[in-house]
Amino acid sequence: MLEPLSRGVFALASAPLPEYPDIVAVARRVPRAVVCLVSALEFHGIGTQVPAAVHIALPRSVRAPRIDAPRVQVFTMTEASFEAGIEEHELMGTSIRVYSVAKTVADCFKYRNRIGLDIAVEALQEVVRGRMSTPAEILSYARIDRVESVIAPYLRALL
Repeated sequence: MLEPLSRGVFALASAPLPEYPDIVAVARRVPRAVVCLVSALEFHGIGTQVPAAVHIALPRSVRAPRIDAPRVQVFTMTEASFEAGIEEHELMGTSIRVYSVAKTVADCFKYRNRIGLDIAVEALQEVVRGRMSTPAEILSYARIDRVESVIAPYLRALL
């Protein structure tokens, strides 16, 4: 017996569901996508936010996919920003592409108007205080995302 995760994506009903079934379903349907922002924060165990949709990043030149379930929110990035900080993880036999902790924090500040400044600040505080990434690493990704001047005052206040 099979259990549908998404259109065209199934899992054995007798097998335990993966920890992040929505992310697995999206990764199988859109292999070029990279999990980002609030979904990446949840994947890395940062913050208290639960994403209402799977946040994925795609290059600006790629057309956004149409996926009915699970809900997906697409964020387009320049090629340099899209390629920076990608980590690959294995879940349920599927390769999941997720941004690193430092890149995710920088992206949260880049898209602060769409996800909320409070989420970005909370992520920065937890990452710096928990020593999950160094301030220098966060600033290097902030330079790529062109938000260094936005994130620098928050970093100075934490140090």
